[in-house]
Amino acid sequence: MSLWFKRKEKGIQTATEQKKDTPKGLWYKSPTGKIVESEELAKNYYVSPEDDYHVRIGSKEYFEILFDDNKFTELDAKLHAKDPLKFTDTKKYTDRLKAAQKKTGLKDAVRTGYGKSLGKDIVISCMDFNFIGGSMGSVVGEKIARGIDYAIKKKVPFVMISKSGGARMMEAAISLMQMAKTSVKLAQLAEAKLPYISLCTDPTTGGTTASYAMLGDINISEPGALIAFAGPRVVKEATGKDLPEDFQTAEFVQEHGFLDFITHRRDLKKKINLYIDLIQNNPVRK
Repeated sequence: MSLWFKRKEKGIQTATEQKKDTPKGLWYKSPTGKIVESEELAKNYYVSPEDDYHVRIGSKEYFEILFDDNKFTELDAKLHAKDPLKFTDTKKYTDRLKAAQKKTGLKDAVRTGYGKSLGKDIVISCMDFNFIGGSMGSVVGEKIARGIDYAIKKKVPFVMISKSGGARMMEAAISLMQMAKTSVKLAQLAEAKLPYISLCTDPTTGGTTASYAMLGDINISEPGALIAFAGPRVVKEATGKDLPEDFQTAEFVQEHGFLDFITHRRDLKKKINLYIDLIQNNPVRK
């Protein structure tokens, strides 16, 4: 048996140790297939310029956007969860916490900052989805409660940025108690006649939606965010009916009266301050 052709030379070969991979994170591809440089994405408020897709971001990025010159004091930064239920499934809860803390550099799924936004003193609590799916546990509830207390003490508005898969199953009933806890604190904020702006981002679901995320004086969202109690798959299985194509998107939720406004990320800072001025009956800023 003979070969039709035989390659005599292999051509230019590069030693394995000399090969260079394209740096990770240099490009971002949106769900619609649009590609954008990461640097350009950051300059555009982490929104894909071609299709306007709002990329999921965390507290670091939101604080950069909302606080003047990114200057703020972080509150209760060292607060972290324990394991009162000694939860063990496929992995110990304490091990999951350590892994999440190492991966994200965060203590838990929410951070709270106090600073100025357009010159106005403000307290902002922001959730991080990268920390165990932004799940709401005892630390999340406690930090939000303390943030509200601090806003009352300083007599300033409170802003909540939600991004969560719901209650943290590893804390069972303790996590569900945070729904009542944060709701009571928001009632105290209302009694103090201080504004509360709730920003729902992608995704805002479960016990988060069933508590503080929907209790704002004004409830707003970013375009296209998933906002729901149970996800579409669960709803479809429970009802046995086909769902609308845009079911549980921010646009669908607003159309059915559960949101006041949908705001592009580049306008967040200006809009949040406008809503606060309207609630406090302050002169509207130009």
